[in-house]
Amino acid sequence: MMPIEIVTADGVVRGRAGRSVVRWRALPYAAPPVGDLRLRAPQPVRPWTGVRAADRFRFAATQHPSGARIGPRTWQPVGEDCLTLNVTAPAASSDTPRPVMVFIHGGGYVIGTSSMYSGARLAVRGDVIVVSVNYRLGGLGYVDFSEFSTPERPFDANLGLRDQVAALEWVQRNIAAFGGDPGNVTIFGESAGAHAVVSLMATPAARGLFHRAIAQSAPADWTMTREDAHRFARRCLERLGADPADAVTALTTTSASALCRATDRALGRAMREEPGSFAYAPVADGEFLPEAPLDAIVAGRAHRVPLIVGTNRDEATLFQRFVKAVPHTEDQLTTTFARCEAGALERVAACYPGYPSPATAVRIGGDFMFLRPTLEVLEGHSPHAPTYAYRFDFAPRALRLAGFGATHALDLIPVFGWVNTPVGRMMTAAGGYRAFLAVQRAMQDNWLSFARTGSPLPAWPAYTADHRATQIFDHPTRVLIDPDPAIRRAWQGVRIAGPTDGQTRTENAG
Repeated sequence: MMPIEIVTADGVVRGRAGRSVVRWRALPYAAPPVGDLRLRAPQPVRPWTGVRAADRFRFAATQHPSGARIGPRTWQPVGEDCLTLNVTAPAASSDTPRPVMVFIHGGGYVIGTSSMYSGARLAVRGDVIVVSVNYRLGGLGYVDFSEFSTPERPFDANLGLRDQVAALEWVQRNIAAFGGDPGNVTIFGESAGAHAVVSLMATPAARGLFHRAIAQSAPADWTMTREDAHRFARRCLERLGADPADAVTALTTTSASALCRATDRALGRAMREEPGSFAYAPVADGEFLPEAPLDAIVAGRAHRVPLIVGTNRDEATLFQRFVKAVPHTEDQLTTTFARCEAGALERVAACYPGYPSPATAVRIGGDFMFLRPTLEVLEGHSPHAPTYAYRFDFAPRALRLAGFGATHALDLIPVFGWVNTPVGRMMTAAGGYRAFLAVQRAMQDNWLSFARTGSPLPAWPAYTADHRATQIFDHPTRVLIDPDPAIRRAWQGVRIAGPTDGQTRTENAG
């Protein structure tokens, strides 16, 4: 039986034992980023004496309270003291160290919480350790206020990314005490969490902290130049009602919730003005993140670890209904493509019959945000490390009838084993339960094989430039060679050109 009390490098923690797993919740991996540590790089945990209770969740990162939902009518408290992670291990003892899977949650770097992703079913089924991580969001994690630093009060950039590195360093120091193998760590994430995975692959400080990576629906080219990041930070400061001379006072004395509300409003304005761009993103500062992650991957300068990467067939239907974060109308796509190479929209639209019908515009918008950069990741990484492509096509009948199809984030349900839960049962009330269970088995078997060995199951071949094998998760799950080649070729070279580097990107795309 796995012990409940564990001695970590910082002190003893006491978890909670269940029938099949032991859980440790809200373990600190860095000092609380409050007071003088607000908007600073994560600092070491202060060790404690005695036994620290780790049997309940504490704070999710500061965000709109509705973003930290952890159940029906249940929300997790939010606050700045959020740099914690959760560990879930099988209750049964093991004679050998277990593979470790570290999950980074999505939510557009705006909302989300690790407490949704304990991974208990995954841990038991695969005999692995699952770690889920909180990190700073929004204005406290993804706005670069470093321009307003003073000698007395500096501010750091790339805070959310730095938090993720600090969490992985904690795993290296401590996971062996929980029965995990620090030499076999897989990072995986969905949406913004998948973008974090791609970013960590290009972060020098993360080298050696993980050994395999899985990116589910990664908007892989979200990156700010230093100049654009500073421009956006000035907009955020204006939303706070401050000017540069008052920046230190405004950024250090404004409440965390008010600061994030102001930066969220600035983000909303930026998204309306420039659909397809996203200002909450890591900054290619030439230091902590030397270059845009997608550029590093394409050039072969990213960490050469085995990678699974893919998208969902109907990514944008969710955004069309609820969150206007993806360009999905003819007008929005025209505005978006106006910042790409000349003729890109015409070339792409020719591969999507029916454009500019609303349904076709939604599909192009989803593929612009997720498929387009994922194809670049596949083409760029596969010459340097084993790379495996997938597309998630399965949708229960109820979601097809509702017009969602295989929408964004639906793949989380089978990966975490939620088909046989109230949410999975609700989605399959109109049929498809057994088929969804089969998809769940296929995804989990492949994810777990990859975490254990660096390869999915043998039926899923690696992606190469002359053999673009793609696993289609559907009923039945199958492998296709270069699905939709015309669409793949049409997206080749399409990049948004930023205000400061547009000329270079346009030339490269040609």
